[in-house]
Amino acid sequence: MPTSSIPALLARLRPLGFTRAARAHFNLPPAALVEAALCRVEGVLTDTGALMCDTGKFTGRSPKDRFIVRDAITEDSVWWGDINIPFGPDKFDELHQKMVDYLEDKELYVREGYAGAHPAAQLKLRVVTELAWHNLFCYNLFLRPAETADTSWLADFSIICAPGFLADPAVDGTRQANFAILNFTKKLILIGGTAYAGEMKKGIFGVLNFLLPHTQDTLPMHCSANIGARGDAAVFFGLSGTGKTTLSTDPNRHLVGDDEHGWLPGQGGIFNFEGGCYAKVIDLAADKEPEIWQAIRFGSIVENTRFVPGTRTVDYANKSVTENTRTAYPIDYIPNIAVPSVGPVPTHIFFLTADATGVLPPLSKLDKSHAMYHFLSGYTAKVAGTEMGILEPQATFSACFGAVFLPLHPTRYAEMLGEKMDEHPVSVWLVNTGWTGGGYGVGSRMKLGYTRALITAALTGQLDEVKFRPHPIFGVQVPGAVPGIPTELLDPRRTWVNKAAYDQAASTLANKFVANFEKYAAAASPDIMAGAPLVAEPVGQVLVG
Repeated sequence: MPTSSIPALLARLRPLGFTRAARAHFNLPPAALVEAALCRVEGVLTDTGALMCDTGKFTGRSPKDRFIVRDAITEDSVWWGDINIPFGPDKFDELHQKMVDYLEDKELYVREGYAGAHPAAQLKLRVVTELAWHNLFCYNLFLRPAETADTSWLADFSIICAPGFLADPAVDGTRQANFAILNFTKKLILIGGTAYAGEMKKGIFGVLNFLLPHTQDTLPMHCSANIGARGDAAVFFGLSGTGKTTLSTDPNRHLVGDDEHGWLPGQGGIFNFEGGCYAKVIDLAADKEPEIWQAIRFGSIVENTRFVPGTRTVDYANKSVTENTRTAYPIDYIPNIAVPSVGPVPTHIFFLTADATGVLPPLSKLDKSHAMYHFLSGYTAKVAGTEMGILEPQATFSACFGAVFLPLHPTRYAEMLGEKMDEHPVSVWLVNTGWTGGGYGVGSRMKLGYTRALITAALTGQLDEVKFRPHPIFGVQVPGAVPGIPTELLDPRRTWVNKAAYDQAASTLANKFVANFEKYAAAASPDIMAGAPLVAEPVGQVLVG
């Protein structure tokens, strides 16, 4: 759609505080946004036609600069602390007016879309961006109304994103010049001082994480999801580096989505929040992740990447800007997707962890208590080289595999998961995509082929008749045999040359779980606490014969 008349656009922008606009564009198609971004020198084209852009100083989200307005709606419901930092309503209003004053003299890009592929839980969005490529990002990541759809509605939530606007911390109440502030009363997100596009995507995810449990009795999930040929749905939780995107993108299953989903009450099933994918591309290779590789074409965006010298070919191994290089593309750039992006009640849930200690089994089954406990723990490990200052593996815990996006207390989401398990015959699995035969530096990384085979065995019912035994410390149920998998691999202790070293490592990891869980213990039910690991002296038990 070409540039709209200013009066027509002002009718849409007036609820956001705009009384005038110098020049504004409404719902431009991708080709026009790419052209605008190139003319404004916001990016360059790669040899596949993708738009390459830099996000400037911030190459990732800035969690310490994310705020929620503390008012009558949020006062008694938000889990306040280091993750959900309170912001004053008056300061928000003042900052909002400053941003509007700043933008009214700029060329603006307005986009209307929605989040939530299921009609029962849709959030109508209006986004105002200072940058053309940010508007293309929103086109790719949010759900796109039909071209003939009337979008003159009053938005359920809006975003104003102005990377060029810098806050004055001493006056505006922010920590520094950049900020992302959610206001549930005004139904508005303000983002300034940062060009990292993911702040917009995750801002709306935070909104849904607050609203859906309240208004729809729907469980929001930071996960990927797919559907098999039999119509069976599976969801995959996992922090960065655990293989969530890779393992959920299966040529034999239809992708529902790669990052954010909701689980409706009753028989409502699951649905994608988004209309696109925002995948990491560091070390991307055509043979390893062909679907993502082929999706990076005209209309797609690549962030903070660099070219092979003398070419327009992206060097995906280049980490000179950041390891958090990414691509953003519409989900229909992936060939094997579910249309629409909805699915039935899941029959399988996978918690993915890259355990650098080599302690956890490659696959184990969780009962309700262990599922809620591990969901609340959200464990993985960072290894040397992934971040500055990390010289040895570090245990990392993120509640519900996405703590930084949870406005409510994490136990609320865990209890909802437990209720879903009571209501439906869903199997929950813990999958270690990390190390075996020893920890990082001693053992070896789990082969991707083995991990895929283990997940396939679970999905296809090959483990229905297999005998399981409990892990002596973590209590999870470990299969005695899996077709195509070496038996000794299933019991991690058997893969270690030094059994005593395994016992000590297992005990140390268990203590880290317990120490991390202390902040939830007061609010956690006895049912959740029953899933905690034992922290007594290692017992040296062998799981499988």
